[in-house]
Amino acid sequence: MARYAAGEIEPKWQDAWSEDETFKAVRDPGKPKYYVLEMFPYPSGDLHIGHVRNYTMGDVVARYKLATGHAVLHPMGWDAFGLPAENAAQERKVHPGDWTYGNIANMKAQFSKLGLSLDWSREFATCDPDYYGKQQAMFIDMMEKGLAYRKNAVVNWDPVDMTVLANEQVEDGRGWRSGALVERRELTQWFFRISQYSDELLAALDRLDNWPDKVKTMQRNWIGKSQGLAFSFGLKGAPEGFDDLPVYTTRADTMRGPSFAAIAADHPLARALEAQSPEVAAFCAQCRRIGTSEEALETAEKLGFDTGVKVTHPADPDWELPLYIANFVLMDYGTGAIIGCPAHDQRDLDFARKYDLPVHSVFVPAWWTDEVADHGSPDYVPPERGGPAFVPAKTETVKYIRWFGEAGTEITCQEAMDQTLALFDENGWGTARTQFRLRDWGLSRQRYWGCPIPVVHCDACGVVPEKKENLPVELPKDIDFDKPGNPLDRHPTWRDVACPSCGGPAKRETDTMDTFVDSSWYYARFTSPRAETPTDAEEAAYWMNVDQYIGGIEHAILHLLYSRFFARAMNATGHLPEKGVEPFDALFTQGMVTHETYSTRDATGRTTWYFPSDVEERDGRTVLKSDPAVEVTVGPSIKMSKSKRNVVDPVAIIDHYGADTARWFVLSDSPPERDVEWTASGAEAAHRHLSRVWRLASEVDETAVEGDPEADQDLLRALHRTIHDVTMGIESFGFNSAVARLYAFTNQLSKSEAGRGAKREAMQTLAQLMAPMTPHLAEEIWQMLGGKGLVAREEWPEADPALLVEDSVTMPIQINGKRRSEITVPADMGRAEIEKLVLDTDTVQKALNGGSPKKLIVVPGRIVNVVV
Repeated sequence: MARYAAGEIEPKWQDAWSEDETFKAVRDPGKPKYYVLEMFPYPSGDLHIGHVRNYTMGDVVARYKLATGHAVLHPMGWDAFGLPAENAAQERKVHPGDWTYGNIANMKAQFSKLGLSLDWSREFATCDPDYYGKQQAMFIDMMEKGLAYRKNAVVNWDPVDMTVLANEQVEDGRGWRSGALVERRELTQWFFRISQYSDELLAALDRLDNWPDKVKTMQRNWIGKSQGLAFSFGLKGAPEGFDDLPVYTTRADTMRGPSFAAIAADHPLARALEAQSPEVAAFCAQCRRIGTSEEALETAEKLGFDTGVKVTHPADPDWELPLYIANFVLMDYGTGAIIGCPAHDQRDLDFARKYDLPVHSVFVPAWWTDEVADHGSPDYVPPERGGPAFVPAKTETVKYIRWFGEAGTEITCQEAMDQTLALFDENGWGTARTQFRLRDWGLSRQRYWGCPIPVVHCDACGVVPEKKENLPVELPKDIDFDKPGNPLDRHPTWRDVACPSCGGPAKRETDTMDTFVDSSWYYARFTSPRAETPTDAEEAAYWMNVDQYIGGIEHAILHLLYSRFFARAMNATGHLPEKGVEPFDALFTQGMVTHETYSTRDATGRTTWYFPSDVEERDGRTVLKSDPAVEVTVGPSIKMSKSKRNVVDPVAIIDHYGADTARWFVLSDSPPERDVEWTASGAEAAHRHLSRVWRLASEVDETAVEGDPEADQDLLRALHRTIHDVTMGIESFGFNSAVARLYAFTNQLSKSEAGRGAKREAMQTLAQLMAPMTPHLAEEIWQMLGGKGLVAREEWPEADPALLVEDSVTMPIQINGKRRSEITVPADMGRAEIEKLVLDTDTVQKALNGGSPKKLIVVPGRIVNVVV
């Protein structure tokens, strides 16, 4: 028997699928469609095992849906713009495009080895002018609809990379790539009006039944709908022109507990005070050196500057509070001004203690009494006495002691807020307002390698969109990275143009778009990647929505939220049908692939990390292959990381074992939503199993023509049970359970005394069931056993319901709670008949010793328990 040679078999079938165009997506109104999409990769240059897991999952679904009679769209492209390419260009003295397209070619070659059922005819990269030219056309349409606009905004500014950073790109107050301390600057930026859809984006989450609850919760929190009180403080001692200070608070019930007010360093009032005082200016400059992310603000030391201005309470003009400029208040949230109630907000409490401000509890736990207060309680220490801020849930009943209602009232916080809102509205002190945390999406980036924003700035006409017939506005290729900053600013032949409106001298917008824009509509472009418009109406109407989207949980908020917004914007501008406003019907977030770490530490404490391929086991020790005298510390299994070098090269695995082994392993070891640990022994075990399946197929013709008729029937029943279980496993994303069932059936098949015909049928069907997971091996077995055509084009087998009904069932017999024997009976046998058979068994007779059981419990089809 020839050995299973994956290196020979797999390329052969990849060529066959390509020649046959097996996976080319064709719109067919006579078939149900199925669109499966994995989040497309950034072309970093190399695949990693996480890619293998992610794309194998999608491939299983795509191949299965093709076999079940669907027209399947399973495309691939590249999320190709961004700073990494610019950094590489500077380091390697190459053009970002050359670096990017070289990486794409390398990764595509690696992808081809996996045997994925991708329609490569639809491939594109977001840095292709054809792609970003359509993006520019949509941007112009969004400008016309008021969904894209310019305004001044405070942003995170990286002084080294000289670009705006998103909050998520600021880590510990530093730029994620440069490591430079981030500054806050006010710049004129382009924005998408995502806030217009806040309520709709929030409400629609309830209809996304096939999304993980944790993702929907994260998006709800990010959108952040809240009902609160809008009011204005009066001002005393403020610069001319500032008569009041608008504020919004979500805790109207605490309006009797404030001890200060605070504004952001970028608040107009702070700017006015800054112009009058060098001390204020210095403090505001210090505040702007902190990033704008919530994490940065929460972890930074709470600092304030007493402006000397006083604010007056809306319900009592004689009640004055000091006004601070504080580093934890941002203009982007609410009105850029807060009311400080230290007893019920830990941030406010930290601030109050730092600046020796009063702390006034508005409410206490409902059980709190004066007597308890006199003796103290370990369960509650009032903030005034050094305890933490008391922040109960809105549904919790508490006792109000400083409130606009009667002191001592026990009521839920929500009820108290509702009553306070009504009181403020009735007296004209403030009004109820619904507000969202979600802010408009700032998309301007001061870098070269991104989609140019298609507008020009004309002294006569203002901001003018480029004419669509002039799109794409292509990036110039002759650029210079020798100086910091955006090279587009220094490229006069590209920057200086004629105004599309008046023909006079004008300058192009040199900001490019946030790369999140590129990935927010690619799913729609895949439906018609060569169309002259962003989408083709008929193709989009047929293929949208994406039926199954697969990707990492790290994209739960921004990418998915932006994609949901973009689908709505594309609908508003005529590029997607109404049903496309929620682009992804089902979402699956896969777990990570992990691996042990290997390291040594020298005398100075410096740690050196090693790749798995650098170490080996010798005499129970883990040592360096290059120097077996050096013992290596084996660390815990964590997410694969280049910095820790605990990465496994999938190409090396494929070259050694074959793609099917890698695919089988990443599907079999763990539920797909959980992490999976890659081990050499696991890969070896997967390869042994596939070799065993190959051997069983090769031996079918050596089986006797006539087998045991009962064995034939048993094998047939086991086969149809396997068809049922594997089908259910794939349908429910339980790939590991489907693989486990295939393992079990392989064992049954290897031990079966069935005849040649029954084994051939079972083996052919096994090839069909394994085809989504191990497509190359399945094709080879299918051909070996006389199957016609490609197994990839075969209809999925259906389980015969009659063969799923068990004729008999084996029930364990417990005596006094311990399993002692078992009995096999007809599946439909009644309780009385089972009792008679059990009592006649030697094991039970011996236990009874001539007596009668105290109790005999029969659960038909399950278990028998005898109490003696």
